[in-house]
Amino acid sequence: MRIAMIGAGYVGLVSGVCFSDFGHDVICVDKDPSKIDRLNAGEVPIYEPGLDALLAKTSRQADFSSRMICLRLSKRPMPYLSQ
Repeated sequence: MRIAMIGAGYVGLVSGVCFSDFGHDVICVDKDPSKIDRLNAGEVPIYEPGLDALLAKTSRQADFSSRMICLRLSKRPMPYLSQ
């Protein structure tokens, strides 16, 4: 399934990484470019036990973006708003 997580905080990021671990194609979007830059560098901007290892495992399947949100979300049948 193709899923869009709107918000890459405690709910959206954890959910998005877990969905990605289950094999879904996930994009997490957030309005904070610095948070997205950290995620794309493999850093976890929040504290959640085990999330760093899971993010490293699923980073090839997850996509993090703060740009072109409308265009990217229009191609996802399952948007989740987590803000």
